[in-house]
Amino acid sequence: METLANLESFVRSADLGSFSEAARRLALTPAAVSRNVAMLERNLGVRLFHRSTRKLTLTEAGQAFRHAISGNLADIQAAIAGVATAGGEPSGVLKVSMAPTFGTMHILPLLPCFIARYPGIRPEWHFENRPVDIIAEGYDAAIGGGFDLSPGVVARNLAPAHIIAVASPAYMAGRRLPASPTDLAQLDGIVMRSLQSGRIRHWTMRDAAGAQVPATLKEAFVVNDPAAMRRSALLSIGVTMLVVADVIDDLESGDLVRLVPRWYADAGAISIYFASRTLLPGKTRVFVDHVVDAFKQGRLAERFAGSLG
Repeated sequence: METLANLESFVRSADLGSFSEAARRLALTPAAVSRNVAMLERNLGVRLFHRSTRKLTLTEAGQAFRHAISGNLADIQAAIAGVATAGGEPSGVLKVSMAPTFGTMHILPLLPCFIARYPGIRPEWHFENRPVDIIAEGYDAAIGGGFDLSPGVVARNLAPAHIIAVASPAYMAGRRLPASPTDLAQLDGIVMRSLQSGRIRHWTMRDAAGAQVPATLKEAFVVNDPAAMRRSALLSIGVTMLVVADVIDDLESGDLVRLVPRWYADAGAISIYFASRTLLPGKTRVFVDHVVDAFKQGRLAERFAGSLG
C-alpha cells in the first residue's frame, strides 16, 4: 500500500510541474519530494514523469494514474485534515484569502468569536486584491468576487457586489448634485486601473426599473487599489465608484454621501469559495458556516444592496 506522502508528492508535482514548488507547498525539501515520487514509481513499476532540467511533465501512465486517484486522494486528505482533536473539535491552520478593505471591515470582526469557539484552529489570513487559485495555492477558502469557478471549486453567495457613486460632503459643497449617471462626468473622477487588464475600469449603472446608463468618470486621479479610492474620496479629491460593502460605514457616519442614489452597477456577488470535496475538512466547514451565519444574522445582503437606494 502506497503511503499518503508518496501520493501527495506525486499529485502536487503533477499539478505544479515542479518538485521544488511541490516541496514548498508540502513543507518538504525538493529532495524529499523527488525521493517520494521515485519510490512510488519503483513500487508501481512505471515512470510517471518525464524529467528535464527545465520541465517536469507527466508520462501517459502518469496522466492515467493522476486521473484515477485524484478524487480518492482528495477525500483522504480531507478526512485527515478534518480529524478532530482529543476534545472533538476541528483544528489546524486555516488559510484564507480576502480583499483588504472588505476583509478588515467585515470578516476580521468575526475572528474573536470564531477562535473562542474553535481554539484548535489557527487562522492564517491573506489580505490581497487578486483572485487566488484556491487549490493550486493551498488555500482553504477565499472571500470576494470575480473568481473563476475552476473544477473542484464551489461558491456560496454572501451578498450582492453593487457598485455605487460616492463623494465627501466637503467635495460636493457648492457643486450641483448629478441628476443621472451621465452627469458624473462633470465631476473629478477617482478611477482604478485594473491589475488584470491594465485598463481604466468604468461601469454601466442601472436602476430598479431596468434602465441602463454608462457612468464614465473623468480620469482626474488614477489608482490601482480600492482602498486608495475610498481614502481619496474621504480626502475630498473627487467622486469614485466602489462596492457598497467598502463604504457602508462611511455612508452611515455621513463621511461620504451617495450620488445618483437610484442607480448602481452590478458586479456580481460577494461569495465564499472553497474546494469541493465529499469530506470537507472540519476547520473549513465551520469557518464557511460561521461566515454565512454572520451575514444572515447581520442582514448584510440587504445592507450591501445598492438597488435599495
